[in-house]
Amino acid sequence: MNKKEINEIKKNLSTDSGLFSIGKVLSAFVDSEKNIVYQSTSLYNLLPSDEAELILENLRKTLSGTLGKNLREYAFPKEQYDEDGAQSFLYKVLESKLENDELNAELVNRLAQSCISTTAVFAAHCTYSVLKKNKMDETTDEADFDYSFIIAAICPVELRSDGLVFNDDNGKIEKKATFDRIVGTPSDGILFPVFSDRAPDVNSVMHYTKTYKKPNVSFVENTLGCEFTMSAVSEKAAFHKILSNVASDELDYDLITCVNEKIREYVDSTAYETEPATVDAGRMKTILWESGIPQDKLDLVPKVFESATDQKPLIASNLVERKTVVEAEGITVNISKASADKVTTQTIGGRRCLVIELDDEVSVNGMSVN
Repeated sequence: MNKKEINEIKKNLSTDSGLFSIGKVLSAFVDSEKNIVYQSTSLYNLLPSDEAELILENLRKTLSGTLGKNLREYAFPKEQYDEDGAQSFLYKVLESKLENDELNAELVNRLAQSCISTTAVFAAHCTYSVLKKNKMDETTDEADFDYSFIIAAICPVELRSDGLVFNDDNGKIEKKATFDRIVGTPSDGILFPVFSDRAPDVNSVMHYTKTYKKPNVSFVENTLGCEFTMSAVSEKAAFHKILSNVASDELDYDLITCVNEKIREYVDSTAYETEPATVDAGRMKTILWESGIPQDKLDLVPKVFESATDQKPLIASNLVERKTVVEAEGITVNISKASADKVTTQTIGGRRCLVIELDDEVSVNGMSVN
C-alpha cells in the first residue's frame, strides 16, 4: 500500500462515510498470563455509541503515522500459506466475518501472544465500497466492488489509580479506593488484506507499530510469520556504518552535513510521490559523489552497502536528521538546518575547534548579551 491508498482507507473508516460499513466487532481482554479473561462479539450498530466510537478510534489509529516507520507492509512467506500458517488463518477469519467464536478466540490468542503485558484486543470486519475511477484518475459515483477487510488493534492495559478524587456521595476529597484498568492507545495493529492498486491483496498484511524506534519484532515474526525488515533506527545505524566505512578519514562536519542536506533534498523532491523514497547502492553512490567523495572511495559503496543492508534499500526519510547535533564531553550544540553553514571546524593554536558565526543578537540562558 502507498500513502494515497492508506489515506483513502483511513478517510473512509468512519461512520460518516457512505462508502464504509462495519459488521461484527470483537472485543477481548487478555491477562499477563495470556489467558482470555473476557471475549465478546457484537454487531457494531448494537454497541453503546460512546463505546463504539472509542473502539473505532483505536482501529483508525492503526492506520496512522508514517509509512516506512509506523506502517510497514509485509509479504507472507511461502510456508505461511500452509493450513496453520498466518496467511491461511487470517484468510479464514476474513471469510468468517468474525462470526466463528472458535476462530475469534484463536485470533485473540495469536494477536496477544507476542505482547508482554495485560492487553485489550479489538478487531472488526469492515467493507469499503470502492468507486471506479475515470481516465482522469477521478472517482465516479459508480461502485466498482466491495473491499472486505479485517482490522485489529492491540492495546496495552494499564492498572492505574488516579489518587485523590471528589466523592459526590459525601462531598469530600478522598483517596480513591479502587484501581481502574485503563485501555491505552494501540501498540500494534494489522490490516488484512492490504489495499494495493485499489484492490485487495491477500498475499500481504499491513503492520502498525506505535513505537517505530522499538518495534515489536516478535509480533511480526511469530504472530504474522513474516521476515522483519529493519526499523527506522536500524536503517539509520546501517547508513552511519556505510558512510563511516566509505568516507573513513574524510568524515568531518562538512561532509556529514552535506550528505544530510543531499538526502533531505531528495526526500523533498519526492514528497508528493505515493511511495516513500528509498536509497539503494546506486543512489547512495550518487549522493556521496555529489558530496565530494573521491572515486576510489566511491568504488567501495556496492560492497559496503550490501554488507550493511543485505542489499535492501533504505527509506530515505529515515536517514535524514532534522538538526545537526555536535557533541563533545560535557558539551552539546544543536544546530538547525538553516544555520548549518554558520558552523565550521578549524584548528586554532594546534587544537581542534568548533567555530560558530554569531549574528548581532546573541542570548545566553535566555538573556541578551553583547
